[in-house]
Amino acid sequence: MPKPNKRPKQELKPVLHIFCEGAKTEPNYLNGYLERFFSANRRLKVVAIENTKKNTPKQLVEVAIEKKKTCPEGDFFWTVFDRESEQKYPDKLHAEAYNNAKGNNISIALSNVCFEAWLLLHFINSSAAYNSFDDLRTNSPLRAKCRDRGIKDYDKGDKAIFNKLTDDEIKTARINAKRIKGKI
Repeated sequence: MPKPNKRPKQELKPVLHIFCEGAKTEPNYLNGYLERFFSANRRLKVVAIENTKKNTPKQLVEVAIEKKKTCPEGDFFWTVFDRESEQKYPDKLHAEAYNNAKGNNISIALSNVCFEAWLLLHFINSSAAYNSFDDLRTNSPLRAKCRDRGIKDYDKGDKAIFNKLTDDEIKTARINAKRIKGKI
């Protein structure tokens, strides 16, 4: 007969599952953020940035819902995707993704128009309208601001993009995002 286990049972901590539209930029930024600000808390939170080939808002939400069915109750689920232009993803598809996520307790982090708009907010307060990543890259000061910070040529797949940003620039991005949203 086996000996009884006298150690107290430990409850599993909730896992944060993040499903990203982008295969490189968003996961690289988020992994850098988590490493910088939560590296000491790895025991408190387990983070899984999920690998998926799905990249439309609707598909990401559907993948998150399917994954949620196989995970313990209490885990957290986020999808991260770009708003893009109406031509690429009509408002109807974004509304479907939003409603499906809301109905299944899946959170959404939305970049309007693309994730690089968030990166731009690290450097300047800009509510300029862009139609796409190419439009933002060509018609915004993002490249110049990156060069000023020692990022010679902005590369979407740069694994160290987050590490090239300072804590003050991250605070600036948060403040600028709140200004755009009208919360400041």
